[in-house]
Amino acid sequence: MHKLLLLSLMTAVWMMLLALQIDGEMAVRTLFEAKRAVNRAAHAGAQQLDQDALAAGILRIDEAAAASAALQYLRVNMRLDASLKPLPGAMLRDPVEIAVLRVVNADTVFPYTYRNETYNYEVTLKRPGVILIARVRYPRGFNVMGPVEWYVKGAAELVPLH
Repeated sequence: MHKLLLLSLMTAVWMMLLALQIDGEMAVRTLFEAKRAVNRAAHAGAQQLDQDALAAGILRIDEAAAASAALQYLRVNMRLDASLKPLPGAMLRDPVEIAVLRVVNADTVFPYTYRNETYNYEVTLKRPGVILIARVRYPRGFNVMGPVEWYVKGAAELVPLH
């Protein structure tokens, strides 16, 4: 009888450890997917040239178009609706929050180092670019581990024209 009780207890412990491992692996996968989405969104935003400035020979990012493109790419890559809430079947359950969306433009002296102590982020840009920080919460598969959330950071520069 004692052996049966011990076996049942050990099985429960092993199942909890397995659930913890699976949840941890799913969290890392979610973080990688979110990082790729933020990087793609920042890159899309950084490619939105101001056509009037370009006609004058100035490489400048159109700030409104950059914000729009970055949010559109983030929504598509993370399967979010217009208010950044996950669509049915998306990997997330909670809305994504944009903490920082900053366009660094041609009127800045380059190389430019962006520092944000709040989110512990620093990046140096050599030309105009976009900086994006998004808050992402991991939807735990099991309630074995505590809540997990990240501030996913990305930056991209304007690709030079040759």
